[in-house]
Amino acid sequence: MEIKSLHHTLFLLSLLLSACAHTPRVSDDAGSAQPAAVPGQEAPALVLPNVALDERMLYEFLLGDIALQRGRPELAAQAYLDLAKATRDPRVARRAAQLAFESHQLDKSVEAFGLWQELEPSAPMARQMLVSLLLSGGKLQEAKPHVLSLLEAEPKNTGHVFMLLHSLLMRAPNKVAALDWISEVAKPYAQVAEAHWAVAQIAAAARRKESALGEIRQALRLRPDWGMAAVFEAQLLLPDEPKKALDILHDFLGTHAANKEVRLFYARALLEQKRYAESRAEFQALLAANPENVELAFAIAMLSLQMGELERAQKELQETLVRGKKDTDTVHYYLAQLHEAKKDDAAAQQEYRQVQGGEYVFAARLREAYLLDKEGKLGVARAVLKSVPLTNNQQRVSLVLFEAQLLRADKQFDEVYRVLAEALEKLPNHPQLLFEAAMAADKLGKPEVFEQMLRKLIRVAPDHAQAYNALGYSFLDRNVRIEEGMRLVEKAYALVPDDAAITDSMGWGYFRQGKLDKSLEFLKRAFSLTPDPEIAAHLGEVLWLQGEKEEAGKVLQDTLKAHPESEVLRALIKKYIP
Repeated sequence: MEIKSLHHTLFLLSLLLSACAHTPRVSDDAGSAQPAAVPGQEAPALVLPNVALDERMLYEFLLGDIALQRGRPELAAQAYLDLAKATRDPRVARRAAQLAFESHQLDKSVEAFGLWQELEPSAPMARQMLVSLLLSGGKLQEAKPHVLSLLEAEPKNTGHVFMLLHSLLMRAPNKVAALDWISEVAKPYAQVAEAHWAVAQIAAAARRKESALGEIRQALRLRPDWGMAAVFEAQLLLPDEPKKALDILHDFLGTHAANKEVRLFYARALLEQKRYAESRAEFQALLAANPENVELAFAIAMLSLQMGELERAQKELQETLVRGKKDTDTVHYYLAQLHEAKKDDAAAQQEYRQVQGGEYVFAARLREAYLLDKEGKLGVARAVLKSVPLTNNQQRVSLVLFEAQLLRADKQFDEVYRVLAEALEKLPNHPQLLFEAAMAADKLGKPEVFEQMLRKLIRVAPDHAQAYNALGYSFLDRNVRIEEGMRLVEKAYALVPDDAAITDSMGWGYFRQGKLDKSLEFLKRAFSLTPDPEIAAHLGEVLWLQGEKEEAGKVLQDTLKAHPESEVLRALIKKYIP
């Protein structure tokens, strides 16, 4: 400890003790306690003890100061608490309480604030902090006499005290015990709306919905204009009785139309219930009262967009831009979405280009690239993708997969594989990249690379059902390593039994094993899940071989009508149906 700091501590200590020496000594008997401050009267003068400085006391002061200097507030708190007990000085107790609280020592904080409250009963901070610590720590019975004293001492602030108690009890670990406690404390205050509010809140936290409803209704009976209580009653009812909840809010606003908080909650509740037109009307009422609130204007535009009123939504979004203050990138993004819905791709691209930052910039660049590719400008689209600002690996992977999708649609399979393989150099163990790269290798006729990648994927992600299925089905489809292929497909089926493609693979595996009845069972189930052309081809072939030729023909021809581009169906129909 520096000499300067030591001198400073000794100087403060001498001032403290000299002040103590000129004040009356406080006796230790109960009758010497100072009375609590009476509202409207001046608080009693602070009574200080008459204590002489001795070596032990000097040591404790120095110990506390050194501990603080060295960043050990818990040791400083203990030193000051020992001093407070020895000196009975409320100022030292206050300092001990502060240090104990700042060092997050719950038990020591309770002890220090309790001592401070005992030594300075008129200090509201001491009592309030003591109550706060006891209730937050779940020490309900210890807190009770202090709470009762607080309520009695401040009759004009009873409502405020109950609101404070509610917030503190919400941190108590045992909500049922907290409910019993607050119910008992609130009994003498049946005419205080906030008392019922506090009980209702804790009852809800303890999952006692009916009790909570009863209490909040009592609060509203006492304060019919209390918007917060009306909102809380609606919150309790919304999960199971949404219409009743909305009716409560509607009726409240019928007599308290100026309550903006309730109207905003009502508007949002209507939105959650998908009552879009009514929700928009409430947001419009709020906007009429707050014409500069651009967030409300934006919410109204979003509702119009949700309702499919595109012209109106466009006008409202453009008005939001004129109002300013709203994030313009977000507005341009939704204007672009609106133009896409109107099938005006040129206008959509123009709006997407104006999204230069914010949370939608990534999505905007991808949509811009998609629209360019749709025009046949794949090269320009890929250039746009190269300009996308990336902030994490998830976006990097999404971008690569999106580019691969565009290339696949253009049948540039070599380029698809190259883009994916290049991405794997940076993220060699990414499951989605491994799977897509494996499928691209299979498309290029590289079975060894396909198998190598899928086996690596299975090592990296042992529960990747699609990897087991893809590898197993490749063996079954090529009619090689049938038993191994079936084992792989069975593993996939065990992981995801309701997947249509995996169920189809099971059926095709039984077909390869010559178990046609079992094959038919799985293929029919797969086709009922997804009437995919490849599944239809498998089902049609097994039905035909089982002698169910009429049903086979119907499956194949009906599916071809729905998927006229399917080459596999055409080939099968040509093979079996003259």
